[in-house]
Amino acid sequence: MKTDILDNLIIKKFYSASSVYTEKNVKMKRENRSCWAIVIKYEGETIYYTHKKSYVSNISNMVILPKGCSYKWHCTKPGFFSIIEFDSDMICDEIFSFPVKDGEKFLKMFKELELKRTLRKPMYELESIRDCYSIILKLTQTKENKYFPTYKHQKIAAAMDYIAKNYNKEITNDSLAEITGFSTVYFRKLFTEIYGVSPITYVHNLRIKKAKEMLKSDYGSITDIAKSLGYLNIYEFSKDFKNHTGLPPSKWSGK
Repeated sequence: MKTDILDNLIIKKFYSASSVYTEKNVKMKRENRSCWAIVIKYEGETIYYTHKKSYVSNISNMVILPKGCSYKWHCTKPGFFSIIEFDSDMICDEIFSFPVKDGEKFLKMFKELELKRTLRKPMYELESIRDCYSIILKLTQTKENKYFPTYKHQKIAAAMDYIAKNYNKEITNDSLAEITGFSTVYFRKLFTEIYGVSPITYVHNLRIKKAKEMLKSDYGSITDIAKSLGYLNIYEFSKDFKNHTGLPPSKWSGK
């Protein structure tokens, strides 16, 4: 299952961090789970079943159990598992599975979190949420690490890095091509082939994306935002924004 939706997961409250032992052949059923959970079965093995598929849980395979999902589980090999539970408004009807090579490192993170919950030192609630995010981030990165940039992506990586750092400055096809060492014609063709838009259109799209984020916050006036993004004036910014969104910046609600 794709883990993209975890990008928008906002933890509202942290509930618990515990270690639990389960006997062999214990079976249970869970309907419409009331909160989110992350599980690492560091001894033995448990299998989770949904209406779609099954998921193995052991030291090499971790699972995230979303709020709203229904499943059955069967402990096929006895032993301990660690579980952290937290709440979010987001719901999902399917389990997330993560093969991990460094299960012991994850277990250490779980145990440290459990210890903090037991000691209850100042700021432990805030630290619990932070540590939970760290675990989720590390898990999603194990999925991302399976992706290796293609040779074509590698060839223009320097230009992409430059765009990310300088999108609010004047950027031309010639300057980007020079960074990669290619001719302008070849660079533009390669970039468009990979990203589906020209380099300059990509830069404009990035600026508009940043503008939407700024408009939802209190960064300042529309004039300040336009200047921050590298536009010559508010009129140029408003025109570009409306061309992309269909609305002027002053009417953008962010919904």
